[in-house]
Amino acid sequence: MTVNCKAPSSFGFGKAQPSYDVFAFGTCNADNLSTSTPHRLFFQLLPLPSLTDLEHPSDILILAAPATMFDNIDFTQPSLWVSAISIAFNPTFWNIAAQSEYHNKVITKLFGGNARYGCYALAVTIFSLGIFRDYLYNEALASQPASPLLQSPLAKYSAIPLFLTGNTLVLTSMWALGVTGTYLGDYFGILMDAPVTSFPFSVSDAPMYHGSTLSFLATALWYGKPAGLLLTGCVAVAYAVARRFEDPFTGMIYAKRDEERSKGKKGL
Repeated sequence: MTVNCKAPSSFGFGKAQPSYDVFAFGTCNADNLSTSTPHRLFFQLLPLPSLTDLEHPSDILILAAPATMFDNIDFTQPSLWVSAISIAFNPTFWNIAAQSEYHNKVITKLFGGNARYGCYALAVTIFSLGIFRDYLYNEALASQPASPLLQSPLAKYSAIPLFLTGNTLVLTSMWALGVTGTYLGDYFGILMDAPVTSFPFSVSDAPMYHGSTLSFLATALWYGKPAGLLLTGCVAVAYAVARRFEDPFTGMIYAKRDEERSKGKKGL
């Protein structure tokens, strides 16, 4: 069945917006309600004064309303789920690996007892997993529809400062911490002399995590993909859960080191 859709302006509802799409049973010929991006919209059948108001017997007046941007997420795409799994996997992996190293020296033993080599190997692994996660994220966005609500110039170009801020936080924190400080060297017994309090740690207590999350958000906004916003939320949750384990454990490691130092001074 073909449904010819008329804009309801003649009944006092105003002119239908050209960015609206229409959902109906059957097919809909709605040139005046077309959109460049396929997405679901809700509709309401309007009461008609009489059937004589219809140009054709098959006409139905429809008041179109735009769907929310999250109705533009295609959950049937496997790449979306693969990306979400990789986002959850990465912090889970490095926390398990770090805990195994701290308690059992698993990685150090693999490198002949050299803790520094073990830390470097873990750093390369974590960095590679991060690159692969970012690749899967971009592949997931490529298979997802965009939302007109995210395709305005304001939404698109707001991605630029977010991306620059995110990468600044990540890169400067890596510079301040060094390789072993960035990639869990404290679990290998490679401790820093004192906590870093300079930028970016003066503006964020977890600049690498916050910066990474901002970069994911910026990418989603740049391409106008609601699925990217959903996956960015997954990133934020994954990092928040990771910090629930990492922050107290790292604090314990340094508290133990400071206690041993104080005992050593008393012994002198």
